[in-house]
Amino acid sequence: MTDDGYIDVRTHDGRTLEVLVGGEPDGFPLLYHSGSPSAAVHSDAWDGTARDLGLRLVTYSRPGYGRSTPRPAVGAAQVKDDVLDMAAILDHLAIDEFVTIGHSGGGPRALAAAALLGDQCRGAVSLAGVAPPDAEGLDWTAGMAAENVEEYDTARRGPEAYRALLERAYPPMFAASADEIAAAFGGLVTEVDRAAITGELAEELARSFHHAGAQGVAGALEDGLTIMAPWGFDLAEIDVPVAIWQGRQDAMVPYAHGAWLAAHVPTAQPHLFEDEGHLSLVAQLERILDDLIDIAGLA
Repeated sequence: MTDDGYIDVRTHDGRTLEVLVGGEPDGFPLLYHSGSPSAAVHSDAWDGTARDLGLRLVTYSRPGYGRSTPRPAVGAAQVKDDVLDMAAILDHLAIDEFVTIGHSGGGPRALAAAALLGDQCRGAVSLAGVAPPDAEGLDWTAGMAAENVEEYDTARRGPEAYRALLERAYPPMFAASADEIAAAFGGLVTEVDRAAITGELAEELARSFHHAGAQGVAGALEDGLTIMAPWGFDLAEIDVPVAIWQGRQDAMVPYAHGAWLAAHVPTAQPHLFEDEGHLSLVAQLERILDDLIDIAGLA
């Protein structure tokens, strides 16, 4: 363990992932996949809620974020490859069974765990998570704020164009203070989300963005390219319970993504709201995790 509480975990291909463990030390493991961009940082809200519900919280920085080693081949990974990183973490921590939750860009990772680690994964949550970029019948960027439309359209054009955009757009967000975070989001936040970015949530977002940019845009580059590539697994493979939480007041991941996932994940249990946004839903964390405990049969 490092001096600041991180655990270094070696992957199958020799990279290093930084991992944080919190919540209830002897609790049932909860693997948390944070959004895009982000890195693993301490969160009083997540840590305290997990502890109160008897869950051992495990989170990590994906490749290129924080101190986690980037993948050597930029743009070659699929979401399914993140499952190998998850397996390394679970093995290192001697975890046999777990539940998982992914927020925003972390949503596909939680779904991948449900699909490909179903013998260990008892249940999953996609919290304002994106649908696959090749989702049949879904206009993928419809309803997104202009910033996200530009970003994901550029990611489709490949690493060079995407890197140039990120190097222009992301440094102000990585450097923003808690008081500046809402403004740094620009049009990505609706009124309901803007109202939610205060106090502890604003502080946590600032810490996460600062740490996410520790290696420049390496993590964001890898993350966006991975999300926009074929994910490498079939949602129809999922046979463990999955809760889909989504709000209509979301300009980052539109409501249609949650509705599409609810219709295409075989075990989906939808929680779709008219009055919630992308970040405001996090205020319901205790309710969300309590529901995850219930659907996983852990109550």
